[in-house]
Amino acid sequence: MNFSALHGLQALLMNRIPSQCAVCRSWPSEPVCHACMTRFGQERKRCRSCALELPAEPQGTQCAQCQREPFGLDACFAALPYAFPWSELVSRYKFDSQTGWAAFMASAVLRQPGVRGFLSQLTPNDWLLPLPLSAERLAWRGFNQSWELASALQRQSACQATADNALLLRIRHTRPQSELKRNARLENLKGAFAVEPLRAAELKGRRVVLVDDVMTSGASLLMAASVLRQAGASHVSAVVLTRTAPT
Repeated sequence: MNFSALHGLQALLMNRIPSQCAVCRSWPSEPVCHACMTRFGQERKRCRSCALELPAEPQGTQCAQCQREPFGLDACFAALPYAFPWSELVSRYKFDSQTGWAAFMASAVLRQPGVRGFLSQLTPNDWLLPLPLSAERLAWRGFNQSWELASALQRQSACQATADNALLLRIRHTRPQSELKRNARLENLKGAFAVEPLRAAELKGRRVVLVDDVMTSGASLLMAASVLRQAGASHVSAVVLTRTAPT
C-alpha cells in the first residue's frame, strides 16, 4: 500500500469509527466531541485582512493595524486560535504523522463564517495552493500538512479551484519561523519561495488561495503571496486552520 493510500485509510478510520474525544476523552465520540467544539471552537470575529481576533464590538471588519497599513493579503480566514487544545492537536498532526486529522481540521475551517462561501466562488481556473515545505523538511516529516489540509478542504466543499502542490515551491531550507522573533521572520524567508518556472503563465490573472495550518506573524504567507503576485496572480488570499494571538 502506498503512502497516499495509508493517509486515506487513516482518515477513514479516524472519522468513521467511534473513539475517545481527543480533548476530554469522552467515549464514544467524534475526533473532538460536540461539547469541546462548543467550548473551545466557538466562532470569533476576525480581521478580514490578517485574521486576528477583533474586539467584541469591532469598528469595521479590519483590525486597527490593517486599517493603518494594508496587510498584503486580499483576504484571510482563520478557524481556531492557536491555543489549548488546538495547538496540541496541530502538533500531533504535524509531528506525529497523524494525517487522519486533516479531514476534521478541514471541517473546522469550513465552519468558520464566510469560508465555504468564499471557496465556492472560485473556478477551475483559480488555484488552491498549500504553503510548501523545503525538500529537507518534507523528507524529515514525510508529508506536507498544508497539502493534506488543502486536499481535504477541496473534497469537503464546493470549491472548484485546482488544488496543486507543485506550482508554488520552497526552494531554500530555512530555520523554523518559531525560533525567530517577529522582525527576523521576513528576512529568514527571502528567496525561500518560487513559482515553478515552466508554469508561471498559469498564474496570470488568476485568483490564488494559500492554505496553511498555523499563522503567527503571517511572514510565510506574505512572502509566498509576493512571489505569486510577481508571477501575475491577480488576487491572493489565505485560509488557515489556527491563528496565534498578537505578541
